[in-house]
Amino acid sequence: MSFFKEFKEFAIKGNAMNMAIGVVIGGAFQGIVNSLVNDIIMPFTAIFTGSIDYSNWVIKVAGGAAEIGIGSFLNALINFLIIALSIFVGLRYANKLNQKVEEIDKKVMKKIGKKSKKQAVEEVKEEPTVKTCPYCFSEIPYKATKCPHCTSSLTTYKV
Repeated sequence: MSFFKEFKEFAIKGNAMNMAIGVVIGGAFQGIVNSLVNDIIMPFTAIFTGSIDYSNWVIKVAGGAAEIGIGSFLNALINFLIIALSIFVGLRYANKLNQKVEEIDKKVMKKIGKKSKKQAVEEVKEEPTVKTCPYCFSEIPYKATKCPHCTSSLTTYKV
């Protein structure tokens, strides 16, 4: 298979498309969170700290030749915490919603007397591996035709 055919197959698959959409939406969400932190949360904290602007906080090192941006790091940390909290709440809600849908699906299937594919696969009966000899009551392999303990013939015996 050629390189371009493989790439086309990969790019068109649903997982790659969903990931690309998630990255684009995540970038847009980051802009919203940045605005929330810089335009609402940080000015609101000024009420308690006496109008201190965190974004301009710096520590000068090497005689003022270099600066460490403590304020911008604080803004980025608050951005991260807000994004992480938002994702956590969203996933938690989605998981609860998924559980409710599964419960409703089970109830509906039970009412109409059908089993879902998952339940049908779980309920596939496996052939037993052992049986009991009717003469000496020893456990023997299920497909055995003669008991290895008492040597009785088991051809007519069924479990």
